[in-house]
This record gives sequence, C-alpha cells and structure tokens, in this order.
Amino acid sequence: MTDYFRTPDERFDGLPGYPFEPNYAEVDGLRMHYIDEGDPGADPVVCFHGEPSWSYLYRKMLPPLVDAGYRVICPDLAGFGRSDKPTDFGWYSYDSHTAQVGGVLDTLDLRAATVVVQDWGGPIGLRWATENADRVARLVIMNTGLFTGRVSKGFMAWRNFAEKNPDLPVGFVIGGGTKTDLPEDVVAAYEAPFPTPESKAGAATFPLLVPTSEDDPTAASFLAVGEALRSWEKPVLVAFSDSDPVFPYPKSGQVFVDSVPGATGQVKVEGAAHFLQEDRGEQIAAAIVDWK
Repeated sequence: MTDYFRTPDERFDGLPGYPFEPNYAEVDGLRMHYIDEGDPGADPVVCFHGEPSWSYLYRKMLPPLVDAGYRVICPDLAGFGRSDKPTDFGWYSYDSHTAQVGGVLDTLDLRAATVVVQDWGGPIGLRWATENADRVARLVIMNTGLFTGRVSKGFMAWRNFAEKNPDLPVGFVIGGGTKTDLPEDVVAAYEAPFPTPESKAGAATFPLLVPTSEDDPTAASFLAVGEALRSWEKPVLVAFSDSDPVFPYPKSGQVFVDSVPGATGQVKVEGAAHFLQEDRGEQIAAAIVDWK
C-alpha cells in the first residue's frame, strides 16, 4: 500500500482561468486526475505537463482547441495537481510515472490522438506515444529533451538546488520560467496542489531522476524512446520558445527535427520562456489548429 498525500479539494476552488470539472481514474491504488473537455467523440489532444507544473499550465490552450472541435485531455502526473502524491521519494521513477499516466489513458481508449509534450512531459509522453503508436496520429514537441546521460552545468545547478530544497518553492520556479510577470493569484494557483512539504515529493524528486551519465541504469529507457522516434514517420510539430535557457532555441528543437522523420521543421515561439504554454498558450493552440 502506497502512502500518499491527497490535496484537499478546496485548494482548487476558484482558481483563475481554470473552470474545468475534475475527472478521476484509480490506477494501482492512486487516484489520478485529468481534465477532459470537448466532444467525447472528437479527435483527442492529450497534453503532458512537466516539472513542477500541473494541468493548470494548459488552461489557455484548452478553450481554443475545444472550440476548434477537439477533445482535450490533460492528466496530472502522480505527485502533481489533483492527482494523489506518494510521500515516499523512492516511489518515483521514470517507469512509475509513465505507468501511472498510461493507466489513466488506457481507461479512455483513445484513438487518433495528438500528443502534446513539454519539459518532463517529453520523456513521459513520448514514451507513452511510441509504446502506443496505434493510438497516436501526431506529436507536438515543445521545450523538452530526451535525457541521455549528458547534462549541462545549468541543469546540474538546478538539480543541486532541488536536492538541497525538497520543500521546493513551486511558484518561484514557475515564475522564473516565464517571460510574463505572473499575477499573485496565478502563482498561488500553481502552488495550490502543494500545501505541505510532504505534498512536494514528486516535484522534489523529478530533477533527481534525470540520468547524469550514460552508465546510469535508467539512461537505457530514455535512449529507447529516442530510438523509437527515429522511425516515427507520422506528423510531428516541433515548437520551441526563444527565451528558454534550459532548452535553448534553435539547438534543442533541432535535435528532434534531425532525428524524427515526421518532423519537417521547427516553429519559433517568440516572447516565451520555458513554460511557453503560460506565456503563449493561445498562440500554440492556434498553431495546432492550423497545422495540416
């Protein structure tokens, strides 16, 4: 039995720009949350968040995608958002994250999905997509990378910070990753799922899950996703922002353009930093709608 923290529902009351009804699925003893908006029979767009965000990050993209006729599904990873949060750091791994969110999507029996990924949503969402290729029609890859054991000095500084500060200042981290000056109520919304130090185990462990050498035993799982993408010929939209020091444009996106056959070029999202959905969510949604 996994010990977990469940964020009280009232923490999510009245969040700005987030009127969406919660949906839940039980997966391996944990209650997992996801947004599910639009016509249930429409082609789905599945949006994967990363560290230390949650489905709130996609709130600006949801209305235009639904208005364009899509069904939009945004799961909260285990340890984030309205999903249950295991309190044992040892519970968290690349495998466990992927299995948990995969369990949610299995209950929905999706077909012809457009999979949208950013940050840690990249390794997790792209792994799910390549392992469930019969369910996926297109990929949208934004501000992410596949960790192969080679990490930057900037990442190691972030990792060391997270390791020394397990009570992660979530709002501060999100605000530091946007070009937009976030209002206090939006910062509070990003912090809403994490009222206590024990509720932040997922956020605290994500930086520690990145393999820092090619000999790391977990590196093989990340490399396998990259290998699968080398034969991915379905359409891929690569969109990276112009002001992200973690995944700088154009170098970071070009990795996918060069290695994934379905990717034909890279879209530059101007005026946006790491959390480009926060800075330019409506613009990104429009690019997906206009993508033929």
